[in-house]
Amino acid sequence: MEMLNNHCGVTRDARGVVHVAICNAGSLNILGSPVTDAVREGLQQLSSDRSIRVVVLRGQSEKSMIGGADIKEMAKLDQTSAEAFISRLRDLCEAVRQFPAPVIARMPGWCLGGGLEVAAACDFRIAAHDAHFGMPEVRVGIPSVIHAALLPRLIGWARARWLVMTAENIDAPTALAWGLVDKVAAPGGLDAEVEHVVKALLECGPEALRSQKALLRQWEELPLTESVNLSVKVFGESFLTDEPTRLMQAFVNRKR
Repeated sequence: MEMLNNHCGVTRDARGVVHVAICNAGSLNILGSPVTDAVREGLQQLSSDRSIRVVVLRGQSEKSMIGGADIKEMAKLDQTSAEAFISRLRDLCEAVRQFPAPVIARMPGWCLGGGLEVAAACDFRIAAHDAHFGMPEVRVGIPSVIHAALLPRLIGWARARWLVMTAENIDAPTALAWGLVDKVAAPGGLDAEVEHVVKALLECGPEALRSQKALLRQWEELPLTESVNLSVKVFGESFLTDEPTRLMQAFVNRKR
C-alpha cells in the first residue's frame, strides 16, 4: 500500500481501480481532525488523476469503514472550534461527493454518525451482512448536520427522521430495505460484492461515467427544467470524445 500521508493509503491496480484506505485511526477508523484532513487531502490529490476509473473507500480495520467522528475530541470543543471541526468533516464529505470518478463505500461492521455521512456522499454503498448503521449524535447532545442532509434524498423523510431523532441503529437488511445501502454481501463475500460493482462500472465509458456523476450531483440541487436543459449540452459534449462512436459500434457489431 502506498501512503499518501499518515492517514491515507492507496492501492492501485492495472484497471484504474484505486482502494483508498483510512489508516492509523484506531480499530474503528475514527475521524479526528488530523485524520479528516489527511483523507480529504489524499482524495483531492487523487482527483486530478484521469486514469482512475473507480475508487473504493475503506477502513484499514475490518471493524468498520468509518466508525464515526472522534467523540473525545468533540467533548472538548466550544462554539468556534466546533464549527471548525464540523467544517473539516463537511469538506471531506464534499471531496468524496465531488470526486470525478465513481466512489464505492466498502462497509463492514459499524458505520455511525460522521462515518455514515461520508458513506452517504459516496455513489454506491456495499455492506457486510452483519453491518450496523446509525446517527447517534442527539444522544450525546448534538444534532446530525452537514451531509446528514443527504439522508432524506436517499431514504425519504420519515426514515431519515427516525435515524437522526431516535438515534437507534439499524442492521444491514433494514438498511437495504430502506435504500440506505445498495447491496448486502453474503457472509465472507464483501470483497466479491464490491468487485461485482467495480466490474459493472469498468464496462462503461469512463468519460461518460464522469459526466453522469457530475450530472447526478447537479440534478440533486437543480429544479427539473434546469436539469433537463443542462443535460442537452452535456450529451452533445460527450461526442467530443471517441467513446460514443467506439462503444456504439462495438454494440452494433456484437455477435447475435
